[in-house]
Amino acid sequence: MHILKTTQTYYPFLSKGGPPVKIRGIARALVRRGHKITVLTANLDSAGDSLVDEQWLRERTRIASGWEWREPGIEAIYLRTLLNYRATTFNPGLVRFCLRHVKDFDLAHIYGLYDFVGSVVAGFCRRRRVPYIVEPLGMFRPKVRSLLKKRLYHAVIGSPLLQGAAAVIATSEVERNELSEAGVPPQKIVYRRNGLDLEEYASMPETGGFRSRMGIESHRTLILFLGRVSFIKGLDLLIESFAQLSSDAVLVIAGPDDKDGCREKVTELVKQFGLSDRVIQSGPLYGSAKLEALVDADLFVLPSRYESFGNAAAEAIASGTPVLVTHECGIAPLVDERAGRAVPCSVEGIRVGLQTLLADKSLLSRYASGCAELAKELSWEEPVEAMERLYASLISAPTLAADLRSPQSEIL
Repeated sequence: MHILKTTQTYYPFLSKGGPPVKIRGIARALVRRGHKITVLTANLDSAGDSLVDEQWLRERTRIASGWEWREPGIEAIYLRTLLNYRATTFNPGLVRFCLRHVKDFDLAHIYGLYDFVGSVVAGFCRRRRVPYIVEPLGMFRPKVRSLLKKRLYHAVIGSPLLQGAAAVIATSEVERNELSEAGVPPQKIVYRRNGLDLEEYASMPETGGFRSRMGIESHRTLILFLGRVSFIKGLDLLIESFAQLSSDAVLVIAGPDDKDGCREKVTELVKQFGLSDRVIQSGPLYGSAKLEALVDADLFVLPSRYESFGNAAAEAIASGTPVLVTHECGIAPLVDERAGRAVPCSVEGIRVGLQTLLADKSLLSRYASGCAELAKELSWEEPVEAMERLYASLISAPTLAADLRSPQSEIL
């Protein structure tokens, strides 16, 4: 199969969170199964985005619509970007690409909702009778900011995008329920968990490097948050919870600023509660720096108000670090009492969870031991194998195959 994948952000633009890593992981897994992948995305190197791979800059080649970069089995097209507003870009080469190439693909897989790349591709797919799948990435229900704009977008663009999709992928029960309650036909909704490219965690760095750079003594408990610094991640709740602990633990908040005011609020709360010697805002960590932080952490915490899955928690588990997540994280049912704890998304819930784990080192050790077994279940291979079957069924007929039409459709 020749599959087109559209995404607003792709490797190496990692400051936008998990999607670039996730989509590349899926693409690589599909290539290993003999398929050809084209990724259509926006070029963000002129939008102040963080690059983590200088090799990408050297290897990419100029094309009419922007840039092209290749790795085995994957062709990535980075469309030239004229305007950039949050997750939306204006890409003048988009229509030209669609006119020339959409008909050449067996199927399109569209990631995300609030961008023009996916919605324009979907429109051409409908005209050319190319089946397409939409994976909202947890964006379906407007949650934190620009709520009116997002509702208007749904009414004008999002609704046709979903209505024309042959299938819609949910990565958690919460997301599946949201889609169903909003009127997406249950037979269109297919549940598929997220995964990890476990090869990235096969060889981990030595411990101690991150602590040394951050000036954190070896005897102090290191709690790590890794992700976008955004209100939806619940960082304000985490700081208030952490302030109530009597432990000398150190909390490291690592991630890019989502520019929603959360970073300023965190700084304000750190000052208000007198935590300047116990809370470190390290900024974003990528590549080996991220792995060093994960192996040095005693506990990873994801206090999100909403998380369709929770890739960062999965990365911590693959690194052997136990986790504390809220019930609002899609990964919570997999984690709870195996590789960590799931708690209510509240100051009190997070405080009790932290206090329980920090007071019982044997419990932390047991959860750390459980990480290795759970990590095996987080590989991309099983969900990608099932997704491959879904792709094949949609190519042979632009509706879900009979064994996938149940309201309880799963491809785990």
